[in-house]
Amino acid sequence: MPGLDPKVAVHHLSVTKGAHLVKQGQRRFRPELIPLIEGEVNKLIEVSFIREVKYPIWISSIVPVRKKNRQIRVCVDFRDLNNACPKDDFPLPIVELMIDATTGHEALSFMDGSSGYNQIRMALADKELTAFRTPKGIYCYKVMPFGLKNAGATFQRAMQKIFDDMLHKNVECFVDDLVVKSKK
Repeated sequence: MPGLDPKVAVHHLSVTKGAHLVKQGQRRFRPELIPLIEGEVNKLIEVSFIREVKYPIWISSIVPVRKKNRQIRVCVDFRDLNNACPKDDFPLPIVELMIDATTGHEALSFMDGSSGYNQIRMALADKELTAFRTPKGIYCYKVMPFGLKNAGATFQRAMQKIFDDMLHKNVECFVDDLVVKSKK
């Protein structure tokens, strides 16, 4: 699985000691959604973002969300897990200051990190805490998924480490959105 070198970033959950473990129940889905959910799960397996898990101590439910193109996105309801994790107060850039920093540049190139969060691996000890229940089985994330508390902070920290010598000179970075600034 490609992605960021674990020396650059790994996502840790830091679940509060003594937190109440939660196993959310199986949700009911309309029969026509089940093959779409299974298809999305298969895609995540194929790209090695998730793996099957047995005997998880924490289980979240999924919420299929219909996209504009009528496909579905399988979201995981991590609310209970997120409530058991302390907030990472790593500072996100102030958007207004980033916009001000682009003045005087003739060319701006905007980039969006493709599946950015999924380029960061989950900490080995925390993978199974991301377990989620589907009609197909129970799986956990090998990579950092959307919806986890502190995922934005982990990603911003990684981007600042990667682009450290370029930040505020010719690159601005807000989580997985980059702006490259050029004078000519």
